[in-house]
Amino acid sequence: MVSIRIGLLLRIKAKIRACVSTTKTVIIAIVCMPAIFFIRLIRPIKLIRFGYIKDFTIGHFSHDVELYLCERDHGFLPPKSFDIFCRGPKKSIVNQQLLAMWKRILHISRVTFYLYMANDYIPGGESHRFEIHSRDVYGLLEKSKVHLSFVDDEIKEAESSKQAMGIERDKTYVCVTNRDSTYKEKICPSRDWSYHDYRNDNIQNYVLACEELTKRGHFVIRMGNVVKEVMDTSDSKIIEYAHRGYRTELLDLYLPANCCFFISGDVGLGAMPRTFRKPIVMCNLAPIEHFLTWGSNIISIPKRFWLKKEKKFMTFLEIFNSGAGRYLYTQKYETHGIELIENTPEEILDVSIEMDERLKGTWFSTEEDEELQRRFWDIFPQSELHGIMRSRVGADFLKQNKELLY
Repeated sequence: MVSIRIGLLLRIKAKIRACVSTTKTVIIAIVCMPAIFFIRLIRPIKLIRFGYIKDFTIGHFSHDVELYLCERDHGFLPPKSFDIFCRGPKKSIVNQQLLAMWKRILHISRVTFYLYMANDYIPGGESHRFEIHSRDVYGLLEKSKVHLSFVDDEIKEAESSKQAMGIERDKTYVCVTNRDSTYKEKICPSRDWSYHDYRNDNIQNYVLACEELTKRGHFVIRMGNVVKEVMDTSDSKIIEYAHRGYRTELLDLYLPANCCFFISGDVGLGAMPRTFRKPIVMCNLAPIEHFLTWGSNIISIPKRFWLKKEKKFMTFLEIFNSGAGRYLYTQKYETHGIELIENTPEEILDVSIEMDERLKGTWFSTEEDEELQRRFWDIFPQSELHGIMRSRVGADFLKQNKELLY
């Protein structure tokens, strides 16, 4: 009974705190309105725009901002515009190092969040607001420069940390990461994150691939801030980055930026190598229509969709036609009787070998490989999520699952 009362009091306290915070935000925004009127007045001379930046998740804070800069370079922004990125009023940020690097080339401020709010309170604010997004539908990343860069002191510090891990400057390494619920539960334990559980995958299924990559001359760094379990391996060239105390905010950026390639589940950190244009193996993707189609250096393999009642796997066409290829909530899969089957260790091994050999120039596609690729992309839906399609599906995955293409 006591615990129930304490829980109720904590919820009431949280609601009061949220109400006070909202009231404070509104009051400050109202005070900022004269500045908004001035901004509207000078619009013919200079268009000042505000955009909200999601600095609390590494994927949005890295890749989305990089994509915005590519759009700017290619003339997608209005002429005479001066864009300001607004951070939220809360002090939680996913990576201070990334913020410092973005501030070298962008206008980012928490104070201007109130101008962003005030602009929305006055009709006609649409012209002074911009959105950033995640889908590279115009294929700009591949034909644009990388905007993030490290200064000499950062490179020196990062290389010293790599050496402490046992990786010399001339040694190649592959980064790997999976998705579990540990990180989200840590940063916001009061929230129910189960709606994202469909994205989870088991790190042990990556061990076989990682051990093969070390035999091929690479080190392997298992990335992540906090992890649920360590990899079950005795291979000394597989490094548990966070578990062994090597993890820093600088290395969270530097390691993906300089890896040979990156193996990732459906996790936010997987956006970091995309930001730096590094080759990526994407495993265990569930909303298949959300494939990263725009990168020629991306190879993906999806989870399989098992219909529990019918006791069969859905074909790709059935997934697309039913709408299941866009499900973004665990409950949607459960409601429709779909069990998501993770990639096997062998499937992850095969696609990792394919990437390694493609990068080394020793991979040779067969006519069957190319025919299976064509079959998949012929039935893949054209939509607002995609533009130029350059990526591939794992060759062996398609060979072993030909029945899903019919």
